Amino acid sequence: MDKSRTILVDGLHELGVAATEQEVDQLLAFVVLIEKWNKAYNLTAIRNREEMLRLHILDSLALLPFVRGEKIADIGTGAGLPGIPLAIFMPQQKFTLVDSNSKKTRFVQQAILELKLTNVEVVHSRVENLGRANEFDAVLSRAFASLSDIMAWTEYLLQPGGELIAMKGLVPNEELEVLACPYSIDMITVPGVIAERCVVRIKKT
Repeated sequence: MDKSRTILVDGLHELGVAATEQEVDQLLAFVVLIEKWNKAYNLTAIRNREEMLRLHILDSLALLPFVRGEKIADIGTGAGLPGIPLAIFMPQQKFTLVDSNSKKTRFVQQAILELKLTNVEVVHSRVENLGRANEFDAVLSRAFASLSDIMAWTEYLLQPGGELIAMKGLVPNEELEVLACPYSIDMITVPGVIAERCVVRIKKT
């Protein structure tokens, strides 16, 4: 665990994220939970703890500078990513983690309990069936589909002026060409990850 802690603490420092011992402990405990449940629940294809820290935890926390507002929805949260790492560092915000896979939402519910997170709820639902129109300041997606599809499915959740915040690899120029809403692109660097990453923010008009 010492090597894991070093990777995490150094990575947080590189991201410019100030973390308490408790926050570091929670993140490490979360990764241990993913490892434990992964065998039965197939939460992630990544099996190596150090890779999980880089590709899941630090990758999720690279979103911190972009997330605004009080109520945040994480759509297609899977194992609770990026929602749970962000919720640890944003205790004043309310996070709603949504996934259509019941095994994954069961895991996320257990993780919320074990990590003692009081600002997170998990919902087992397809995003288009969630209801709750105009409720959220931001919708997060570690982009599981094209940007136009994600916006079509999630725009109704956003308050006027709210943002879809989508993580992508390379800048998806073809997807951006067909967007009808204003957007911005920020390139991000995830510590220990060589692959290109970007954040696309699309504003609900």
